[in-house]
Amino acid sequence: MNFLVFQHIAIEHPGIFRDVMAEQGVDWTPVELDAGAPIPAVDGYDALIVMGGPMDVWQEDAHPWLAPEKAAIRAAVRDHGLPVLGVCLGHQLLAEALGGRVGKMAEAEVGILDIELTEAGRRDPLFQGLPATAKSLQWHGAEVAEAPPGATVLAASPACPVQAFAVDGRAWGIQYHLEITATTVADWGAVPEYGASLEATLGAGALGRLDRAAARHMDDFNRNARRLFGNFLDRVRAS
Repeated sequence: MNFLVFQHIAIEHPGIFRDVMAEQGVDWTPVELDAGAPIPAVDGYDALIVMGGPMDVWQEDAHPWLAPEKAAIRAAVRDHGLPVLGVCLGHQLLAEALGGRVGKMAEAEVGILDIELTEAGRRDPLFQGLPATAKSLQWHGAEVAEAPPGATVLAASPACPVQAFAVDGRAWGIQYHLEITATTVADWGAVPEYGASLEATLGAGALGRLDRAAARHMDDFNRNARRLFGNFLDRVRAS
């Protein structure tokens, strides 16, 4: 299998999902959209993964590639029936591409925080074998304010009611981060937009505190990420 991966900044790659793909013999092709890489035809791939980034879905003037990216995501789901997994910005792009609404949050959600699966989430194949309530890394100031028509909300947090959703049993968006590795928090903290959001939400010295907190939960993050991505691979094979 060969997966297409849309990236929006080099350090927001598939993280530990890369290890699972290597172990399962899955090839993947990254497309660095922020660097001007062209979007290939999506129908030449077995699945599409859309990662995070510091931009917002509505910033098409500053990032003109956002419009064709949304069109490619919509085509992957609606025209070609590809399995799609969107993470953070990718979750928001998937929602907007399919007719949902994304907006600015009243207050950014940043930290190691709980998410809870909905009743539908507990039944969804992507979350099989995962705990109903779990810690996750949150680092976002925008949210899916309205899920796409026909979507099923799969997870929520107190600050963000749409933490995960599914469309047609083949496209999933996840706002939070499970894919992180031991270097993720430090790497992301060096990005000005992320560092500013972190300091504004959690105060001075937040980067070190968040890094230590993430390290304490890293085994759980990695175990849950491997299970979730393994479930995604099962859905790709089934399709």
